[in-house]
Amino acid sequence: MDLGIKGRTAIVCAASKGLGRGCAFALAREGVSLVISARGSDALEATAAAIRAETGVAVTTVQGDVTTEAGRAALLSACPEPDILITNAGGPPQGEFSQFELDDWRRAVEANMLTPIALIRAVLPAMNARRFGRVLNITSYSVKMPIGRLELSNGARAGLTGALASLARRVAANNVTINHLLPGPFDTDRVRGNWNVVAKGGGADVAELERRAVAGIPAGRLGTAEEFGAFAAFLCSAHAGFTTGQSILLDGGSYPGTL
Repeated sequence: MDLGIKGRTAIVCAASKGLGRGCAFALAREGVSLVISARGSDALEATAAAIRAETGVAVTTVQGDVTTEAGRAALLSACPEPDILITNAGGPPQGEFSQFELDDWRRAVEANMLTPIALIRAVLPAMNARRFGRVLNITSYSVKMPIGRLELSNGARAGLTGALASLARRVAANNVTINHLLPGPFDTDRVRGNWNVVAKGGGADVAELERRAVAGIPAGRLGTAEEFGAFAAFLCSAHAGFTTGQSILLDGGSYPGTL
């Protein structure tokens, strides 16, 4: 299927690895020019080089932390009026509620709620004016099914979903959509990093944690960044203008649990 977005421009945040990288590749394969960001320059430049080599599209890199004002300013300076915006940022640390101070909550909200809101506020006027825009927030299946020991992430990501619900409906008439993709267990550094934290705490080794995770997924496996990116690309396409304000699970059938 021709997604109808060849020649468009997209910002993809945290695109050097994992799900963000999968989204960047999928959009590039559709002929979308990219501005991609990440904190680490080595992985970012390697991803950009790989995308250019495979697809031939223009890729601009912006090294920095998008959860900071300076990082967002640099990103928007490189691409002030994208047609497509995919927000993404690493999640807050695990832990028990009693361990978190108010500053921990503030950092979580800043990174996983206020950062997407700030970027959307910046790019939305031009999207409305040109009558085309696609905003996609990579959040987590914890929005529908809160995860133990991830209270910081649960709260901030659910807050983002609620904050944008009304806006998504208001801009739909301008062919601007705002949606959320909620990944379940995908084979990413983030997921494996969480397993390593649990393993170091003596809960179980990483292999056992993976076995348990896969056992709870009806699809029988972890998701891949490539299939996540393909789904994201469709939601960013010219054919997805009737889909807005949605929180879409990609979890291999895990929710709402074992039937």
